[in-house]
Amino acid sequence: MRSYAIGDIHGQLDKLHAAHARIMADRARTGDAEAPVIHLGDLVDRGPDSCGVIDHLVKGQLSGQPWIVLKGNHDRMFGYHLDGRRDPALRAGLTYLDPRIGGRRTLQSYGLDPELPAPRIAAAVPQAHRDFIASLPLYHRMGEVLYVHAGIRPGVALDDQTEDDLVWIRAPFLDFTGAHPWLVIHGHTTCKTPEHHGNRIDIDTGAGYDGPLTAIVVEGREVFVLTDEGRVPLRPGAA
Repeated sequence: MRSYAIGDIHGQLDKLHAAHARIMADRARTGDAEAPVIHLGDLVDRGPDSCGVIDHLVKGQLSGQPWIVLKGNHDRMFGYHLDGRRDPALRAGLTYLDPRIGGRRTLQSYGLDPELPAPRIAAAVPQAHRDFIASLPLYHRMGEVLYVHAGIRPGVALDDQTEDDLVWIRAPFLDFTGAHPWLVIHGHTTCKTPEHHGNRIDIDTGAGYDGPLTAIVVEGREVFVLTDEGRVPLRPGAA
């Protein structure tokens, strides 16, 4: 059972094209055109072309690409901002337009002045993009693997996980060393290179901070990082 995954994109359309190209090269080697590609969320903010990223993903899905796109906390913040609201999980003192969040760059990618009132901003963002953001699923389960943006609360059934945890959690998920019911593949917490912790794999390698955008292929519980030269195994303890 094969699947692919791409980490946090953060408005980096060129890096997304490159990640898809690495996946296409692996498809050519395996002859597998059907394995899904799971995008782990945080499509927007910080990078230069969040609008282009969303447009590319929307058009890809409409054309029949086997692409699954999950909701990240930045995608949720963007949706809240379009509705004139602040994400209640956002740390006190921060707003979507704070430079640390990167929302200004998202709005600018739509040709918008970030200081415009929310109704004018919402009216200028294509409805197809708004509907896409609103409908993003929170996780995707495939065999022994669970794909999610931020992680899960250990010991809690999947159906009982909250959206706040699935898109925002760090502790206690990152500190938990026991077994989960699945190998959890996630982003949200930036690392220099993909990290395999045995029970979870982090592939947010900082595309939003000028780092690379990681793409992996998963077969059963075996994981390989995709490079321009091909597959590199990612084994437990790798960081």
